[in-house]
Amino acid sequence: MADPTRRALLARLSARASLSVSKLAQLFAMSLPAVMKHLDVLSDGGLITRTKTGRTVACRLGAGPMASTSRFATVPSRRCRFLRARR
Repeated sequence: MADPTRRALLARLSARASLSVSKLAQLFAMSLPAVMKHLDVLSDGGLITRTKTGRTVACRLGAGPMASTSRFATVPSRRCRFLRARR
């Protein structure tokens, strides 16, 4: 997630149900193999899933890691309430 290209890929995928790898690659000023390497990292982390239909590979966001991050997002708000109450 630290790489801006990976964040941009995730942002593009969040705007649509799925996109083909070739469509995603068109949006960036880099080669298809370079985009594929970024997608490999995202796939290995469970952030995206890929489905092959014929010669087309479609990518979509993976829900698992996103659901676990939402749990962490609620923790700071509880801490903030605790800290405010202690003032």
